[in-house]
Amino acid sequence: MRYKPSGRELGREDNRVSEMASDESATGNLSGHRQTLGVCWIVYGVFRLIMGVCLFLYSGTATVMFGALLGRVPDAFSLMADFHVFYVVMVVLSFACGLLGLFGGLALLADQGLARKLVLVAAMLSVSDLPFGTTLGIFTLVALLPFRGGIAGARA
Repeated sequence: MRYKPSGRELGREDNRVSEMASDESATGNLSGHRQTLGVCWIVYGVFRLIMGVCLFLYSGTATVMFGALLGRVPDAFSLMADFHVFYVVMVVLSFACGLLGLFGGLALLADQGLARKLVLVAAMLSVSDLPFGTTLGIFTLVALLPFRGGIAGARA
């Protein structure tokens, strides 16, 4: 005859399994996504570096195009100064995201300890870049950030 556990014992076993599962999700499980995220961040990093080079090379064209819109604006010089500040911030952001993504992806593939931090910073900075930065950034944040909690009324 086989031993059949009682309902109380089954409840304890289920709690232990659910506690283990919640502990694994709380640490941000990286094991299943390391290679995929590494390759995606390398590709995205190269893409953002190319975008940064193009933004830098075509800054004159962008300035002329924006200046053409300011023909009948009363204070065109202050708007042009604001445009230059915004443009420099976009170029720096593009290079920063590209370098962080490239080095973070390489660190993920090489299984370095700093990889998680690099990729999380790159994800935070890249979320504003539609559509690829948003997609990759949100997936990275969901895959790597710890999950604490659940549904509001689940523990009542």
